[in-house]
Amino acid sequence: MQILVIGATGYAGRRVCAALARAGHTVLGLARDTATPAARDLAINEVTPVQGDFSKPDTWRGHLDGTDAVVHLLMDMSDPIGADQRLLAELTSAQERDGRHRHLVFTTGISSYGRTGLPLMDENTPGNPEGPLGFRFALEKELADSGLAHTVVRPGFMYGGPATTSMTGQWFAAAEAGNPVFYGDTAKRWSWVHVDDLADAYVRILGNPTAVDGEVFVIADDQRLTALDMQYAAGRAAGYTGEITLETADAGGMMQLAADQDELVTSAKAHRLLGWRPRHASFTDAPDRHYRAWKAAQPAD
Repeated sequence: MQILVIGATGYAGRRVCAALARAGHTVLGLARDTATPAARDLAINEVTPVQGDFSKPDTWRGHLDGTDAVVHLLMDMSDPIGADQRLLAELTSAQERDGRHRHLVFTTGISSYGRTGLPLMDENTPGNPEGPLGFRFALEKELADSGLAHTVVRPGFMYGGPATTSMTGQWFAAAEAGNPVFYGDTAKRWSWVHVDDLADAYVRILGNPTAVDGEVFVIADDQRLTALDMQYAAGRAAGYTGEITLETADAGGMMQLAADQDELVTSAKAHRLLGWRPRHASFTDAPDRHYRAWKAAQPAD
């Protein structure tokens, strides 16, 4: 297939693009600037960088021509609801224009659930609409009601590789600076997924998209450590042996507040329908290796 990836130069996007290209697809990676190192990295991985700004549909609308599927991996922080609604409208218009049913793989995340009070969540768990990211469940419903061919992916917290927007990357950086801070409930536990295991899920979905049309998949591994224990492991890998300062979730901003609760999920459905299983068991199995990968990705001084 020919696949357009939105968010291609981001943390997950670069790994998803590369995995799809390795699987034999023709992959177009949307980039605001096709001359950046991230865009060049796409080209090295046999992905074609194409110019476009997601917030301006007229700059990427033409890339839908001849495209069989779209992978959406970007949350436009300036207009997270409106930007995604415009994407759905563009895909609907394109389908009306040429009759091509493009399969949209729409990415949200497990923090969209908000506070549910449940020990374990899955694809059928209703999200808390009052949560900071509750609007993403509303967008999932709009997509389901749109009639577009689609699959929804809700990843766990990502780690591995350059960790550019991973919480683990933030922990490594704070440990190196000597001022690590943990925000919110010290007992909270999150489900995680290695970025390459996540990419494998997209490859499996787009290997037979009609078989999973309309489905939602939670993609995460089975580790159950507290986030604070994981931050201590990240700190030790970065050479920090001191204590971690505790702050309220509010002090860490919207994304810390959105994740200030247990977020444990099961990927049993992905195991069953996709044959997907994580090859990386846990961040804490090899924190030193993950630190070295993050360190190698840092720009030279």
